[in-house]
Amino acid sequence: MNSSSAELRANLAPEETRIGERERVAGAMRGFAREFGALSALRLEACVHCGMCADACHFYIATEDPQYTPVLKVEPFKQAFKREAGAFAPLFRWFGLKPRVTAEELERWQHLLYDSCNLCGRCSLMCPMGIDITELIEQARRGMFEAGLAPSELYEKAAHQRHSGQPEPTNEPYREQLLAIGRQFGVEIPLDKPHAEVMLTVPRTDIEHYPAAVAALARVMAHMKVDCTFRTDGLIAENYGYYAGGRDWQRRISMRLIDEAVACRAKILIVPECGHAYSALRWEAAELLGRPLPFKVQHVTEYLADALEAGRLKLRPADTGVTAFHDPCQLVRKGGVTDAPRRLMRAMGIEPTETVRHIGYNICCGGGGGVFDIKRAAPLRYRVVEEKFNEIDQTGAQTFLTSCSDCRRTFDDGKQHFNWQQTPRSLLELLAEHLRSA
Repeated sequence: MNSSSAELRANLAPEETRIGERERVAGAMRGFAREFGALSALRLEACVHCGMCADACHFYIATEDPQYTPVLKVEPFKQAFKREAGAFAPLFRWFGLKPRVTAEELERWQHLLYDSCNLCGRCSLMCPMGIDITELIEQARRGMFEAGLAPSELYEKAAHQRHSGQPEPTNEPYREQLLAIGRQFGVEIPLDKPHAEVMLTVPRTDIEHYPAAVAALARVMAHMKVDCTFRTDGLIAENYGYYAGGRDWQRRISMRLIDEAVACRAKILIVPECGHAYSALRWEAAELLGRPLPFKVQHVTEYLADALEAGRLKLRPADTGVTAFHDPCQLVRKGGVTDAPRRLMRAMGIEPTETVRHIGYNICCGGGGGVFDIKRAAPLRYRVVEEKFNEIDQTGAQTFLTSCSDCRRTFDDGKQHFNWQQTPRSLLELLAEHLRSA
C-alpha cells in the first residue's frame, strides 16, 4: 500500500483514533454483516478474477499498479463474507483458508476504498459477469465507517452536515450567502416559499467557489417563470454520509431534503450540477426512506431538456468554437443522463467533439466520491486528472464544458497544478448567458 498505518491513523477523525483494535474490527464486522445478503453473496461468488475491471479503473490506467484493481478493493469485505456468512464458511474457518480480518488490514485498505475510488461505476460497466463492483465498494465503506476508518475529512463533514445541513461551519450561513449571491448578480433568489411546484438545491461547491452557477440557476428558472423555491433547511445537495459510508447519517441528510420538499408540496426536486448528489437522491434516498419518494428527482439538465422540448426554454446560438464535454460519471452510468446535456448544447448550435472515451465509458475526473476532499489522495488524483486532460487536449477543444461542479472543481485544481491551458466551464452558466425570449 502507498500509505503507512501511521499516515492512515493521522487522517482519522480525532475521536476515532481512540478506538482500540478489537473494537475497530468488531465495528467493521457489524457493518459488513449488515450488508451480507443474497445479492452481495451472488456478486462476491461470481467473480472469475479475469482482471477486466482493472483496465476499466482510471486509477489503474494512470498508474498500472495492480493494487488498484477494483475487485481487490473489497477484499476485507469478501474475506469476512467467506469466513462468516458464505455457504462454505465452516470449511474456510476449519482449514484456515480465510483468516480473520485484522485491524491492520482494515487500516491498509482504507487507502484503496477511499483514496483510490470515485465510486464512478466504470468497473461495474465493464465486468463480464455483471457484478456491480461499485456497490460492493460502497458496502465495504459502510463497514469501514463502523470501524472508525472513514477519512477525517469525510467523517467531519458528514458529522456536521448530519446536524446542521451544512458540510462544514462557515462565518456566514449558506442561506445568507445565497441571498448575497442574488444581490451580487442582480437576480432574485426565491427562498422559503410555503408552496412551490419545484424545489431547488445547490452544491456547497457552487456557493463557495462558483456563485455565478447559483445565479445562473435562479436566472434560468425566473426566465421560464417556474414556480420554485430554495429551502433554508434543505439547501445543500451533496451527501457526505454517502461519501463516508455512514448509512444512518446518509439517511438523515437525505431526509432533511425530503422533508423540505414535502413541506413545500414540491412535485419536482432539482439536483444541481452535482453527480453524486443525483445518485444519493435519485436512487438511494427512496431505499433509505423505505418507500417511493412523493416527488420526482431530476438533474438540472434533465429538467431543462424537458423544458426545451416543451417550448418553455428557448436559447440563442453560442459561439464556443470546438467544444468538448465531460460527462459526470454518476449521471451517465447510474442515471443514464446522456442525451439531455447534448440536446441543450445543440439548441445553442454546439455539436460537442467527444473525447476518446466518452458518455458511458467516460473516465472520471478523479475527484468524485469524496476523493477531492482527502488531502493525502492529491498526488494520486493528479495522475488521473492528467489522463483526462490529455484526452481533452486531443479533441483540440477551444471550450471545455461539464455539468458537475465537483468535476469542475477537480479540473480547476488540476489546471493550477499542471498549468493547463483550458478553463472548465459550467453548462448551466452558458445556458443562462444565451437565454432567448419567446
